[in-house]
Amino acid sequence: MYCPNCQGKNIGKIGNQQYYCWNCFIELSEDGGILNVHQVELDGSLSSLNDLFSEDERKAQW
Repeated sequence: MYCPNCQGKNIGKIGNQQYYCWNCFIELSEDGGILNVHQVELDGSLSSLNDLFSEDERKAQW
């Protein structure tokens, strides 16, 4: 899988269909082949970054 933000492959699995990019520190979750991209805030909450990427950019690339 490639990160839609940095195009890196340094992705770790943190849960069921949940991943973390160790290059740019964002959380990814897969939903039907489309990645939902989130930034982890200081308080542990997630902020969506989906509006920064087109749906084509968020397609899971294995």
